[in-house]
Amino acid sequence: MAYVHTSVNHTSKEYLSNERRYNYTTPKSFLEQINLYRSLLGQKSKLLTNNMERLENGLQKLNSTSAQVDDLKAKLAAQEVELKQKNEDADKLIQVVGVETEKVSKEKAIADEEEEKVAAIAVVVSGTQRDCEEDLAKAEPALLAAQEALNTLNKNNLTELKSFGSPVVAVTNVTAAVMVLMAPRGKVPKDRSWKAAKVMMAKVDAFLLALIHFDKENVPDTCLKAIQPYLKDPEFQPDLVASKSNAAAGLCSWVINIVKFYEVFCEVEPKRKALSEANAELAAAQHKLAAIKTKIDLLNANLGKLTAKFEKATADKLKCQQDAESTARTISLANRLVGGLVSENVRWAEAVEDFKKQERTLCGDVLIITAFISYLGYFTKHYRLHLMDNMWRSYFSQLKVPIPVTPDLDPLTMLTDSADIAIWQNEGLPADRMSTENATILTTCQRWPLMVDPQLQGIKWIKNKYGEDLRVVRIGQKGYLDAMERALAAGDAVLIENLEETMDPVLGPLLGRETIKKGRYIKIGDKECEYNPNFRLILHTKLASPHYQPELQAQCTLINFTVTRDGLEDQLLAAVVSMERPDLEELKSDLTKQQNSFKITLKTLEDNLLSRLSAASGDFLGDTELVENLETTKRTAAEIEEKVKEAKVTEAKINEAREHYRPAAARASLLYFIMNDLNKIHPMYQFSLKAFSVVFEKAVLKAEQDDVLSQRVSNLIDSITSSVFQYTTRGLFECDKLTYIAQLAFQILLMDKEINPVELDFLLRYPVQPGVTSPVDFFSNHSWGGIKALCCLEEFRNLDQDIEGSAKRWRKFVEGECPEKEKFPQEWKNKNSLQRLCMMRALRPDRMTYAVRDFVEEKLGNKYVIGRSLDFAISFEESGPATPMFFILSPGVDPLKDVEKHGKKLGFTFDNKNFHNVSLGQGQEVVAEQALTLAAENGHWVILQNIHLVASWLGSLEKILEQHAEGSHEDFRVFVSAEPSSTPEGHIIPQGILENSIKITNEPPTGMHANLHKALDNFNQDTLEMCAQENEFKSILFAVCYFHAVVAERSKFGPQGWNRSYPFNVGDLTISINVLYNYLEANPKVPFDDLRYLFGEIMYGGHITDDWDRRLCRTYLGEYIKPEMMEGELCLAPGFPLPGNMDYNNYHQYIDDTLPAESPYLYGLHPNAEIGFLTQSSEKLFRTVLEMQPRDGGAGEGGGMTREEKVRVVLEEIMERLPEDFNMTELLEKAEERTPYQVVALQECERMNFLTQEIRCSLHELNLGLKGELTMTGEMENLQNAIYLDTVPDNWTKRAYPSMSSLALWFTDLLVRIKELEHWSNDFALPAVVWLAGFFNPQSFLTAIMQATARRNQWPLDRMCLQCDVTKKHREDFSSAPREGAYVHGLYMEGARWDTQTGMIVDARLKELTPAMPVMFIRAILVDKQESRNIYQCPVYKTRQRGPTYVWTFNLKTKEPPSKWTLAGVALLLQI
Repeated sequence: MAYVHTSVNHTSKEYLSNERRYNYTTPKSFLEQINLYRSLLGQKSKLLTNNMERLENGLQKLNSTSAQVDDLKAKLAAQEVELKQKNEDADKLIQVVGVETEKVSKEKAIADEEEEKVAAIAVVVSGTQRDCEEDLAKAEPALLAAQEALNTLNKNNLTELKSFGSPVVAVTNVTAAVMVLMAPRGKVPKDRSWKAAKVMMAKVDAFLLALIHFDKENVPDTCLKAIQPYLKDPEFQPDLVASKSNAAAGLCSWVINIVKFYEVFCEVEPKRKALSEANAELAAAQHKLAAIKTKIDLLNANLGKLTAKFEKATADKLKCQQDAESTARTISLANRLVGGLVSENVRWAEAVEDFKKQERTLCGDVLIITAFISYLGYFTKHYRLHLMDNMWRSYFSQLKVPIPVTPDLDPLTMLTDSADIAIWQNEGLPADRMSTENATILTTCQRWPLMVDPQLQGIKWIKNKYGEDLRVVRIGQKGYLDAMERALAAGDAVLIENLEETMDPVLGPLLGRETIKKGRYIKIGDKECEYNPNFRLILHTKLASPHYQPELQAQCTLINFTVTRDGLEDQLLAAVVSMERPDLEELKSDLTKQQNSFKITLKTLEDNLLSRLSAASGDFLGDTELVENLETTKRTAAEIEEKVKEAKVTEAKINEAREHYRPAAARASLLYFIMNDLNKIHPMYQFSLKAFSVVFEKAVLKAEQDDVLSQRVSNLIDSITSSVFQYTTRGLFECDKLTYIAQLAFQILLMDKEINPVELDFLLRYPVQPGVTSPVDFFSNHSWGGIKALCCLEEFRNLDQDIEGSAKRWRKFVEGECPEKEKFPQEWKNKNSLQRLCMMRALRPDRMTYAVRDFVEEKLGNKYVIGRSLDFAISFEESGPATPMFFILSPGVDPLKDVEKHGKKLGFTFDNKNFHNVSLGQGQEVVAEQALTLAAENGHWVILQNIHLVASWLGSLEKILEQHAEGSHEDFRVFVSAEPSSTPEGHIIPQGILENSIKITNEPPTGMHANLHKALDNFNQDTLEMCAQENEFKSILFAVCYFHAVVAERSKFGPQGWNRSYPFNVGDLTISINVLYNYLEANPKVPFDDLRYLFGEIMYGGHITDDWDRRLCRTYLGEYIKPEMMEGELCLAPGFPLPGNMDYNNYHQYIDDTLPAESPYLYGLHPNAEIGFLTQSSEKLFRTVLEMQPRDGGAGEGGGMTREEKVRVVLEEIMERLPEDFNMTELLEKAEERTPYQVVALQECERMNFLTQEIRCSLHELNLGLKGELTMTGEMENLQNAIYLDTVPDNWTKRAYPSMSSLALWFTDLLVRIKELEHWSNDFALPAVVWLAGFFNPQSFLTAIMQATARRNQWPLDRMCLQCDVTKKHREDFSSAPREGAYVHGLYMEGARWDTQTGMIVDARLKELTPAMPVMFIRAILVDKQESRNIYQCPVYKTRQRGPTYVWTFNLKTKEPPSKWTLAGVALLLQI
């Protein structure tokens, strides 16, 4: 694990060096690796065990199945015998049951007949009974009345009756009637007198009882007959009798009603008898029926027993039959199971063996996948393979006790499976290997994943994967912490998108997963938030190469989702085929989805099968569902296998057809990466993959159709290349367009293997061999050094000898005006284009920009070199609500006029209130936001000018534009303008705005012709006629226009033009003309001095910060605006006289007719100025293209050595050649006098020590870093980068002297400087000729000359100056220093030359850019002795950079007016 950690450290340094990506490891990363290893080992071990158990269980079940089949067959035979016996028993029983059933049926028939008879009798009985009951009901009232009469009698009233002495007849008749009715046995008493009555009633109680219990149903006839007379008596009525006696009345009523009742009863009696007989008959019938039913019940009971026996026998028979069928079915299922799993039996057995092998290598395998997850996420493919295969595996196997690792282990097989990958791809994950690895790391890492996703492909997949369950937030957006808190508690997945390089410190505990209170809470700020273990955090950045600090990288797992060339090529291939052959691509897409679906289905089926098989317990052979599931799996697998075979054939055909389009996709992928690298030139050059895809699709649709496929593909390549070229170049500055097309051509040719990478490496790097002397006078030593270096390549062997041998022919070629268009001498003309470029780089570096342009034209076509600006309307067509137009501003250009003009055509104007123009500045942000919201809703246009002035608001603007990109009105458009920053550090425009915009640069015209026309375009005929002094006004106006064009365009000549860059603009010109008009109106005579002062010191001079540039400006005005101009004698440039009085159009015509062709003469410069400018341009071009080369391949690796090896070679050479430091103690002892010269020498030695110590120390550290013994720091990375690019490292430059040389030449120069110092410091005697350029601080030496003279002559220092006399001798001609002052050498003149014969400045020879000066004698004199006539005050600079490297002013003699040399930019340089 420690080795893995340290190897990643080492590779991270290489990664930073080659890819410019910062990848850190910390102790925390190491601890996280250990935690992950422990966790993964536990998981994988458990998973392996479970898988083995499942398969072994499955195998065991399969093996036991075969053995069980034989037992089942024997069991089935026994069951069949038993079933036969049970069938016979059941048949016998069914016969007995039949006989008994017949008996019961017969008896039941008899019973039914009897039952019918009983029913008939019952009907008769019930009728008779009803009649009797009706008659009896009639007697009931009489009986009740008699009873009521008795109720009226009681002991008292009967006693009272009995006490009557001789009652009336009515009473005695009542008692007599009672005696008749109560006569015993019907013997009616004769004596019915009252006396007899009283005897009857003697015992009252007994009498009452006798009345109550009177047998009312059996009244003798005699009694009835005897009573009739009484009843007929009219007075025999209870009501009448009651008046005599209540008791007698009751007895009267009783007698009457008893008689009535008996009479009715006598009528009913016959019927009662008949009823009685009928009942007897019914009872007999019922008895007989009951006997029959009893018999039937006995029969039924017997039959029931027999039936139960039969049913049991039948059930036993059925069960036996079912058991037999079940056994047969089980045998069938078992056979199917065994037969079906024959292949699985083999496969699972093999899988178990594999698992056992895996078990043996599990520790090593998990170590590999742990390292893979922990460390490889941020690396690109090359580095991942290098670490996995070349470092880790080989290290594990070489240990004394090797760690067993599965050979050729693919980490993906242990971390995921094809089904998961298929799901991811269906969710939108690109299908390339890198994307799959990234997704695997993201889903398995323990630390929060941080996606580096500039092309937004990863985030698209994540959003599809999680869908609605994903919470998307941005740092700093309103309420984002509340959203985080809610997600933490709910256990949601959160995506923090578009991270910058720094994180909100509030999220620190969350990033570090620092839980509190037993893991239940996490602190966010001051708040303790509930933490759900299911919470998932995903971080995302659009930055292409973010630099996250080590502590953040330790908390997160960085995953590099940056699209690769191969990955993008595949995606673009799919896109081009979908447009060209939608049928193919649809079929391919369907096939891929189908294959993915097959994988998912198969895995699910097999998992289900294994799960059921392993879960099956006991008699699992009866599990029909299990067997059917198996058969479904087998059937599906067979179908799928068949479909897979078909699909493979189809896929092969599709791929074959698709491959024809691959060259177009490969070209497009290359173009994207070239375009994407342009931000290395300028941070404004940001392009998104989304925007590129739109351009790509339009190019495919625009390509010319052709029936021949190869020609169609060729047309596609051409259309894609030109469309991307056009899209890209309209947003590039002119100075960068050649860089882009050169890189385009070189990379296309490299990809097509049409050029040699070694030769391209030479062309870009141009490793000049130092310290050589040119044998021919038409080459400088530097150029000859280039030729010698070129001769080291096989193809250029003997080039130097051929040049020496045929010097005349080569001179003619080299001194030609356009050698790049001429044929090379001898057989060198047969070399290919790139080889000719390599030679031209050494022979004529100033023509390289033209040569490269011709090279691109030859290889790609002339449309790539013609600089046509695209019409705004065409660019506008590509814009939309989500695609703003971004104008990159240049001084003096207003691109927004085009917007207003086009808006007018389409009806978008201020008057229509659908056109909003907001000039950004303090307080305008709110106005801009309101305008954007209104415009997005209603489809208006919005111009946002100068957004670079509101840096703090740009983040908000980016979000606003992003929000309005979707759902806005289709006519909504945004036009943005901003000035580019002069340095990468000052760049503030957000990447999101730049990427999604159509970028357009509008630069001022180049060349004197265009600039002069443009200057004049600011005025019109009315302007020319507005002044009373028309002649004077027109002449000065034209001269000022020319002056404006000159000062604006002169900057193209670099430091020789202007020491510093100035933003001269149209405002300077127009205000100057206003001042001119006012002054001419106010003065009868032209105030030339005043005008020159106003223009030179205020209007234009207000921009100027350098005194020499101010002098230049004054000189121009002195030449252009002077009294002679009114006399028609003034030439603004050779061959271009100041025009006379003309109208406006004629002035334009005069420029077209008279102005000479573009040349340095128009600016007062020598033609060599253009050569110098072009040479520097070509140097910059190749330097930039070199820096843009892929760092781990391509041209940069042309030499066959890796980048690190190249650096190490240079490093070792410098370390070896670097001399020891000066011993300052010794030197101080030697320099006892401390003369001014000695002080300078000591100071220089001290400074040199300071520099060499830094060189030695930094190289030593870098060497240790490259060996992996030290952690690479930022400074070490910069040093390595500088050495590789052959530039002087910044930390050396800070301690050194200004220089524009490459590292190789700079170091050679350093060694010469040290040698000079060693020579001087030996005895501190002033050298005969001092190398002035060899000083860190040349001013100190020049001041020392004055100090030494001042001491000797006792002159005041402030009254002294230096006199410079140019000798006719060279360094070798001097053997001793002068008595006073010093001889100096090593100076060069730029812009002119020194004529030794005349001892004056004269015009330079053509192509002799910086001729060396003879030895100069510098001495101090008094100021008043200084010559001032015929003198040019010539500035001395350390390098051609001029400006800040100013040293001194030397007065040089001249016959020509000094103004000529001022305009020519003549200066002395200490280095070239």
